[in-house]
Amino acid sequence: MAARIDHLVTSGTFSLDGGTWDVDNNVWIVGDDSEAVVIDAAHDADAIAEALGDRRLVAIVCTHAHDDHVDAAPALADRTGAPVLLHPADSELWRLTHPDRAPDGELADGQEITVAGTVLRVLHTPGHCRGAVSLYAPELGTVFTGDTLFAGGPGATGRSFSDFPTIVESIRAKLLTLPGETVVRTGHGDSTTIAAEAPQLDEWLRRGH
Repeated sequence: MAARIDHLVTSGTFSLDGGTWDVDNNVWIVGDDSEAVVIDAAHDADAIAEALGDRRLVAIVCTHAHDDHVDAAPALADRTGAPVLLHPADSELWRLTHPDRAPDGELADGQEITVAGTVLRVLHTPGHCRGAVSLYAPELGTVFTGDTLFAGGPGATGRSFSDFPTIVESIRAKLLTLPGETVVRTGHGDSTTIAAEAPQLDEWLRRGH
């Protein structure tokens, strides 16, 4: 059976720089009936485990280390035995949420994670934070962008560890080079496509410099 994409939305809070906000997060599960990868274990390990069912969890992949994307990762790892994977540039941010529990492995640009015969290619896309990554699955015609690219533009860059020119360059160099029909599955809100976001690049570049 070919890999499929399951989606659930979990709710909680995001806290950074002294502020806290209510948020709804997209949790993406890629796999088949036997095994799966979770992209961003947000808020509710029980709900994610229920969506997984009896499938073997290959890995818990963090697109970045903001607390709303990683708060349930250790609990899900303890429950399933799956490793938590994070880009090392986000280690400092991770420790703000989990000071006593390190990730189990590192993500690197160009790394490939295979699940159910489908390759997820890691793209280092910093800007929203230093270790932000996207996961490109060419066979599925989709890219999971975390909070790097949304329907309507780049992710937020107004807080610690973020930089607007960097996120715009990440989008230009790593994401807008993907086929236009590629579906962009985001960390919050609705999906979009590369083609739908590409025309806005000139505006983003003007704002970024």
